[in-house]
Amino acid sequence: MPYFDVASAAPLHPVARQALLASLDEGWADPTRLHREGRRARLLLDAAREAAAEAVGCRPDELVFTPSGTRALHDGIAGALAGRRRTGRHLVVSAVEHSAVLQSAASLEAAGGTVTRVAVDRTGRVAPGAYAAALRPDTALAALQSANHEVGTVQPVAEVAEECRAAGVPLLVDAAQSLGWGPVEGGWSLLTASAHKWGGPAGVGLLAVRKGVRFAPQGPADERESGRAPGFPDLPGIVAAAASLRAVRAEAAAEAARLRELVERVRTRVPELVPDVEVVGDPVRRLPHLVTFSCLYVDGETLLHALDRAGFSVSSGSSCTSSTLEPSHVLRAMGVLSEGNVRVSLPAGTREEDVEAFLDVLPGAVASVRERLGVPRETSAPAAPATAQGRGEAELVVDALGKRCPIPVIELAKVIGDVPVGGLVTVLSDDEAARLDVPAWCGMRGQEYVGERPVEGGVAYTVRRRG
Repeated sequence: MPYFDVASAAPLHPVARQALLASLDEGWADPTRLHREGRRARLLLDAAREAAAEAVGCRPDELVFTPSGTRALHDGIAGALAGRRRTGRHLVVSAVEHSAVLQSAASLEAAGGTVTRVAVDRTGRVAPGAYAAALRPDTALAALQSANHEVGTVQPVAEVAEECRAAGVPLLVDAAQSLGWGPVEGGWSLLTASAHKWGGPAGVGLLAVRKGVRFAPQGPADERESGRAPGFPDLPGIVAAAASLRAVRAEAAAEAARLRELVERVRTRVPELVPDVEVVGDPVRRLPHLVTFSCLYVDGETLLHALDRAGFSVSSGSSCTSSTLEPSHVLRAMGVLSEGNVRVSLPAGTREEDVEAFLDVLPGAVASVRERLGVPRETSAPAAPATAQGRGEAELVVDALGKRCPIPVIELAKVIGDVPVGGLVTVLSDDEAARLDVPAWCGMRGQEYVGERPVEGGVAYTVRRRG
């Protein structure tokens, strides 16, 4: 069964497995103790730190291991903000950061601080100038991911780091998705990552803080890991994480070239095989193993189940797979279609025939979901008579209140042909995803999105028929 979801968690690398088993026998003692077993454990911990620091591109004494990548982000942000509290309590983040960063930002706001969320373009990429414009005299910290976890877009970290350096603001980089492929270039100040993203064991993260960066660990003091990661370290997990990071780096160049070719095949052929699909993310500046696309008129959760039954494990950032029934904050910030979203992230060693098998299965899976939801076979509206053209008064209201993604857009597609060219269709919806999906539908179907207005119980989205 092909597993295409390494952006969530990668299978344990063989080297990680070997290192984990070996260190269970050798690395069980307390590395702070002076006896033989403690010294042996300390040697393993120091070697793992040196290997990880080499991969990150920092000094060993600048890096500590944490219980997870999320914890590294939370502690890194909190420590940097506390270390620069005299400067101010302003944080700059991108609108597409991992939820762990956005949760830290929300906590800062709740405590009286301020946050600027820098917008992205439709590929999910920030503009370095936008970060520069967001920096203020009271900015304590800026944060930017190296590559997006949902769409794979690589961010201009080096350029943003230079803007931050010129303003005297430290930059924290979330490198969880990219560190297995190579070091993060540029003058970053803090960096975090998570071992289970590159084939290490879950429960190991890392936090690097450059010398000279003001940093004040939060919480009760602890003598371990420079006070930045309290508690007894998971030494076998740390050893396995460092060993697997070194191993995947040795394979990265060749594997990246091979996977990039397979991903390009998916990016090209999915729109050819499946009608009404939007491939999202930067087509060039992207991770080599990840591609994301959204399918119009599709319930994302149902599609994922259909692909799972067919033997393919993929994931989604769409509203239809979230218990909150809200669209992915990444897709929302990009302003792209959110319904029927599929993220394919290929593990090392993915075979060409597995990708071809996925492309063979996908069209039927999408068609079956659309048929189940009652999508009309021909969603393009027929041309109206010439006498009906112009910006007429005709308007049709579709009440989709209480109906979830993708039903509001399906109802819109069903009735657009019932109004003359120039006529209006207004969809009433209380589904947050409609704010993205109705304008996206208009762009994909050649219709004019007029705008939205609040109504009792939801929002009215108005579309003008063009043809």
